[in-house]
Amino acid sequence: MCGRYDLSDNPAAIRAKFAVPEVPPFAPNADVRPTQLAPIVRLDRAGSGRECVLARWGLVPSWAKDLSFGAHCINARAETVAHTPAFRAAYRARRCLVPVNAFYEWSGPKGHRRKWRITVKDEPLFALAGLWESWRDPQRAQPVQTFTIITTRANEVLAHLHDRMPVIVPSAHYARWLQASADATDLLAPLAGERIRFTPG
Repeated sequence: MCGRYDLSDNPAAIRAKFAVPEVPPFAPNADVRPTQLAPIVRLDRAGSGRECVLARWGLVPSWAKDLSFGAHCINARAETVAHTPAFRAAYRARRCLVPVNAFYEWSGPKGHRRKWRITVKDEPLFALAGLWESWRDPQRAQPVQTFTIITTRANEVLAHLHDRMPVIVPSAHYARWLQASADATDLLAPLAGERIRFTPG
């Protein structure tokens, strides 16, 4: 599971890391939570370049009745994402990268939970695999952009904290992940344990 993450970097860092021409204004946030707006990177309409937009965390498919649907879709399981009704259309056509500086996990018994900050070695800014959708509220003029983060089984380093972790996309594979027509099944795997660092959050 991935229920909170840190995006404290500024727009310039995102532009440089993800090769996007501009980043919409946003407030750096060390504790991004579901339903909040955050930057995502996706292919532009022409499909020849990348763009960064703000989207609401919690994917809402086009057929959902209201935005509250997204509260149940903050994560998509890698094992079933291609077939689950809420995610399968986005998986086939609307992949994105979710820029983060870290994500969080909790361990321990209820009432004594400990928060952990999880990062990638030598990558202060990295990307989680995501999907995006555009949902239109009949009462709004503009559609609402929403996204979800894909999770997979935890690697050997994080397994004692939780049995799931977000899919981390290596920078060398950003283009392949964003190109939805490309087979990227192999990317839906846990990042190697030696790349992961975690400290009390």
